[in-house]
Amino acid sequence: MVDTTTHILEKPRWLTPVLFTTTIFLSASLLFFVQPLFTKIVLPHVGGAAAVWTTAMLFFQTVLIGGYLYAHLITRHLPVRSQIALHLVLWALALTFLPLAVAEGWSYDAEQSTAWQTLLLFAAGVGLPFAVLSANAPLIQSWYARSGGYSADDPYFLYGASNLGSLIALLGFPLVAEPLFGAAQIGWGWTIGFWALGALLLASGLVVRGRIACAAERGQIEAAPSLQTRLHWALIAFVPSSLMLAITTKLTTDIGSVPLIWVIPLALFLLTFVLVFTNRPIASLATLRLGYLIGLGVLAVVFSNLLSIHVTVWSAVLTIAAFFLTALYAHAMLYAQRPAAQHLTTFYVTMSVGGALGGFFNSIIAPSLFNELHEGAITVAIAAMLLLGRATRPSRMALFGTAALVVVIVAKESMISVIGTVAFGAVAVALFVAIAATIRHNAQAHAWVLIGFLVAGQVFVDRGSPLFTDRSFFGTHKIIERDGLRIYGNGTTTHGAQRIVDLTAERPEPQLYYHRNGPMAQVLTSAKADASDTVGIVGLGIGALACYGQPHQNWHFYEIDALVANIAHDPNYFTFMSRCAQDAPTHLGDARMVLAEQENLEFDILVIDAYSSDSVPVHLTTVEAFEIYLDHLSDDGVLLFHISNRYYDISRPLGRLAEAMGLVARIQNYAGNTAKDPGDVGSLVVVLSRSEAGLGDLNDDPRWTPLTSDGGRVWTDDFANVLEVLYH
Repeated sequence: MVDTTTHILEKPRWLTPVLFTTTIFLSASLLFFVQPLFTKIVLPHVGGAAAVWTTAMLFFQTVLIGGYLYAHLITRHLPVRSQIALHLVLWALALTFLPLAVAEGWSYDAEQSTAWQTLLLFAAGVGLPFAVLSANAPLIQSWYARSGGYSADDPYFLYGASNLGSLIALLGFPLVAEPLFGAAQIGWGWTIGFWALGALLLASGLVVRGRIACAAERGQIEAAPSLQTRLHWALIAFVPSSLMLAITTKLTTDIGSVPLIWVIPLALFLLTFVLVFTNRPIASLATLRLGYLIGLGVLAVVFSNLLSIHVTVWSAVLTIAAFFLTALYAHAMLYAQRPAAQHLTTFYVTMSVGGALGGFFNSIIAPSLFNELHEGAITVAIAAMLLLGRATRPSRMALFGTAALVVVIVAKESMISVIGTVAFGAVAVALFVAIAATIRHNAQAHAWVLIGFLVAGQVFVDRGSPLFTDRSFFGTHKIIERDGLRIYGNGTTTHGAQRIVDLTAERPEPQLYYHRNGPMAQVLTSAKADASDTVGIVGLGIGALACYGQPHQNWHFYEIDALVANIAHDPNYFTFMSRCAQDAPTHLGDARMVLAEQENLEFDILVIDAYSSDSVPVHLTTVEAFEIYLDHLSDDGVLLFHISNRYYDISRPLGRLAEAMGLVARIQNYAGNTAKDPGDVGSLVVVLSRSEAGLGDLNDDPRWTPLTSDGGRVWTDDFANVLEVLYH
């Protein structure tokens, strides 16, 4: 007689891999789709700094540890039925967080740590749903190991499927979802997917409940991994995680704090898992190691400050490609060292700890210890150390290569004057490729070359002997002197300058974007300004605009970064504020949120000067933001937008907003005259008012031309497509 119970259980076994692959794929898609989605939701509340994404990643990585640890504990201490019941209960509780939104009444406190406020904001908004999703990767693989399905004794292939889902979700957000739908619509779609996941989790659990067939129950027990092994796993996982964040910070500082820039390094990070966590690897470890050597060489050039130039498309591509090669080999090393299935959850917990340590190092430790972005160079050195193994002495080739590189660095300035910065960078990269090819069988030698180069780069590269360097949540800050100017820079962008001879002047003369010949000065010195009583400046910088103030005027400044305010108000560095606006209040916090809370304050001129960092503070360029501006603008007042930017044409969303809100808009693209005056640089400025009469004498100034809408979709807090305003 046939055992019908066994027959019923055996019949659907061929569907098991499909069910589990679908479940883990959907879970991972939801997990990594929610990261840029919720970060986009919170940007109007915490601002658009590069550190917002880095801190968000720290939150996600930390919760990932919690999810993996939860999966590890319940698979060790609870029977399968209890695992299923508990996990579905948590899934149901997570539904109470939906749809995703910032808690009502939450507000940013400029006096408190921005990093911790951001972490708490994420915890309150998406904490439990993300934790449930985080647990699914190891939990579903553990369940599959008990299912008796295909390759159940080695279920790590499911992790590749998981990361494929993550990769598709990450790319889908900036390339498909964000350009077509608003955040609310995307959020509702995500909610539907989360409901569907509950059904798949239940189905997967029911399949496992009927088939208990794991290695431990068959008597095949592998010794638990040692502490040394676990530490090695964590160190390997630390390297690509930290590098990803270091590269993201570098790119977002120069290009912009937008989801696409966040997503690209993270997408490649996930792709490496897809390519190596499989029974059919794309290449041997030896081949991948060669790519690792070349990648580290390029990253050593990038993070040694050898190329002290702004990020370009090609340098960004080269940097990201080098990161990909590095992460690919690191994750291949992890896969090669994976334990048996019964220790699967231990493996993933350790990996997540290593990854979170990378996030903690980049988000919390590095900003506290360093005044500049040194974490990339340190992580490259750690990555090189992974190659050293037991080697304790460098080879002759390593010493020769290190010495040659030091000579090249010392000669950098003269070489640049002859062949140019870009050509010199190409020579440096080519040198590293040659070294990698020459010593490809001697990884230890290559590691010593890299470490020696990084040290030499930190020692010998001339940074201009800055008068001041410091670092805050919103970026690095530096003050240097050059060509008779004292210059303040945030990241790689210059935000203001003062002539050194003006430091003792009664009324210093504004420079750069704020030069007397430029469009911003034209507005603030016009007949319109003469008749204005109250002026607001969003984006303090060094306070250069303050010296266009008049005795009868009441000025207010808004600045999100307290460190910037300290620099501007310290006469030891700059004297615009101390000489021209000593009594003017500086309101700390995100200007949009601060303005929304202020009552009975009306401006005749409101300057929005938060666009000159080559990023796009989207939350300052939406209908909701304009409604706040207009609420604080007099009937005939003007809005003045400084939108100089290397990468984005911000005049396009401004033109759409002007048309949608019935405003008159003028634009001026000022070329500057640096040949005559180094402080007279070009700038792009837009002025808006409710009527032509409100523009006053600016309305008849031929230097200001009409700004019209390009017919595109108006930006709101719910919808903004940054990709469409990239300069072609």
